[in-house]
Amino acid sequence: MFIIRWLLGRIILFFDFIFTPRGPKRAAAEQQEINQRIANMSLYQLPACPFCVKVRRAMKRNGLPVELRNINRNEDYKQELIAEGGKRTVPCLRIVNKDDSVDWLYESKEIVTYLEKIAS
Repeated sequence: MFIIRWLLGRIILFFDFIFTPRGPKRAAAEQQEINQRIANMSLYQLPACPFCVKVRRAMKRNGLPVELRNINRNEDYKQELIAEGGKRTVPCLRIVNKDDSVDWLYESKEIVTYLEKIAS
């Protein structure tokens, strides 16, 4: 099972690399404003997870450089996701609000919809 999952993961990463979308061309001031809006966000993810790939592609397509946190490479990220978010499910978008409360979005479709609202 491990070999099959590893192989499928590599295939997903290969096609993601080949068909990576282009980001939008924006004026520097407009991009800076968007960067400020997403400065309080981070995406907990795994590189070969198909749902994580979906979210990363949406981020790229919309020009949103959200911080990526690979939970397999950093044990602290994994523990933070479990302790604060409540479960070890990826993708998960962590949003720190202006009042310092934290929201956790777990569904890739909801994350993409949220990010597209920010980009527009």
